[in-house]
Amino acid sequence: MRTAIIGAVLLGVGIIASISGVLPWPATLELVDRVLPILVFVAAITVVAELAAAAGLFTFVAERLTLWARGRTWLLWLLVVLLAVLSTIFLSLDTTAVLLTPVVVVMARHVGLGPLPFALTTVWLANTASLMLPVSNLTNLLAQSRLSAMLGHPVSPLQFAALTAAPALAAILVPVAAIALISRRSLRQRYRRAPPTRVANPVLFGTSAVTVLALIPALVSGIPVWIPAVQAALILTVIFFVLDRTALSFSLVPWPLLLLASGLFLVMAALHELGLGDLLDAAAGSGEDLLSLLRLAGAGMTGANAIDNLPAYLALEPVATTPVRMVALLIGVNAGPLITPWASLATLLWHERLSSLGVDISWRRYLLLGLLVAPLTVLAATLTLALTT
Repeated sequence: MRTAIIGAVLLGVGIIASISGVLPWPATLELVDRVLPILVFVAAITVVAELAAAAGLFTFVAERLTLWARGRTWLLWLLVVLLAVLSTIFLSLDTTAVLLTPVVVVMARHVGLGPLPFALTTVWLANTASLMLPVSNLTNLLAQSRLSAMLGHPVSPLQFAALTAAPALAAILVPVAAIALISRRSLRQRYRRAPPTRVANPVLFGTSAVTVLALIPALVSGIPVWIPAVQAALILTVIFFVLDRTALSFSLVPWPLLLLASGLFLVMAALHELGLGDLLDAAAGSGEDLLSLLRLAGAGMTGANAIDNLPAYLALEPVATTPVRMVALLIGVNAGPLITPWASLATLLWHERLSSLGVDISWRRYLLLGLLVAPLTVLAATLTLALTT
């Protein structure tokens, strides 16, 4: 509710800026043309993930992990790492933070393990693993659009991944190593294997699984990602309408997130018209040497933890004037939001899910761990970027 209220206020301010001429009408139309497909994709992929979860897809996979690990907690955790990385890369960070978190928490409790290492894995990797593909993070979709305009031709998902793959790998490995160190004692214990639960509706489960599996290659095919996402959302909606209408509701669409994003887009565009970009030039610097890239990534990380990663990206986007600098900015705003609760919406949603499950992790502990891990993650990813470009 709070997100929706903030989003509505920001949207109102943005509309006033457009009507009053602070944000010129041509600039408003250009902004709408750029971000509307992105918002449609976000809505569609959220519906796909929610309905797939309702069909039991995530639960099925998580329970199979407990069988494959054969009682070894460290192996189960590594399998969860892999699942979180794949979920983030192909289905977005919000899917991992919101839908995968309760699944792995319930899975851990089901076999008698403490849930905190698994919960920390999902939230950190939801952020840091979101560098790889445009669909992984809303900031990436914006960056893909900006890169296409910068280079004068459409940037495909695979071309985007070619730019981000090396720093993305570094951004994944650092928090994984940190969790392995922090939770080394609990990861050495063994767990009791429990039989998996039965799929409630095999037809619904099977058709949902096929739809999601078919969607994944479509998202990296070069087709505008909103098209296959909308198709998959419509297919699953029809399937659920026939087989289980109780799962269908207007709340499947992430209205608060869409309101917040729309408002932020308009307000940040208006602020740039008022000279925000000139102020940020000095903070973010220029150039593609290591220090310049670290400066830009550091500004992105600081901005994300101060106000949230989306407005931080929007504020700094104009100073990311080359593909390499754009990746450095994404490192800061995607891999850096590990310190404050509001650094990314996914983190806030993750904490809500934990609270509803009775899992307590204090924000003070989260902040202290993030103060250690976030700078190391951004540093490692930026160094990797500088060494591979």
